This record gives sequence, structure tokens and C-alpha cells, in this order.
Amino acid sequence: MKKEELVEKLSKKTKTSKNEARESLNTVLDEISDSLKKGKDVTLTGFGTFSVAKRKARQGINPKTQEKIKIAASKVPKFKPGKALRDLIKK
Repeated sequence: MKKEELVEKLSKKTKTSKNEARESLNTVLDEISDSLKKGKDVTLTGFGTFSVAKRKARQGINPKTQEKIKIAASKVPKFKPGKALRDLIKK
């Protein structure tokens, strides 16, 4: 599902305009992003937890030249589904 499809479904379920649904969705996504940027986890009970994982620096290989390269340490977003979501998908 793409973002616009989600906006359309939100609009229908909440009986609001697409613009209001889009604005609400963008606000939720912005708040999640801002919290992650600050290093805070976001837990949506029954759905899952968004967090930031730290990747250590490591050595990689350029597949084209087979040359060894250094990959710098970085932070990446991570999502861990909640039990309710996992159970829903298992069915």
C-alpha cells in the first residue's frame, strides 16, 4: 500500500477530506521521525515499537573491484512489531 492509498482509506474511515487525512498522517509520521531523531523510542501498544539501532563500523568489499572498504558506523531506524500485530499476520 502506498501513502496515497492509506490517505484515501483514512479519509473514508474517518469521514474526513483527503487533505485532513493527509495532514493527520503527515503529523503522525513527523512526530515519530522527530522522536527518533532525538533518540527516543516510539511505542504504539499493540502495533509495535520504532527505535534507532546503532551499526558498528565494519569492513566491506566492493563487489565490482573486490577492494576492501571501510563502512562507517551509522544509526538506522528499526521497527519491532508488537504481539497483536504478529498474531494478526500469523493467521
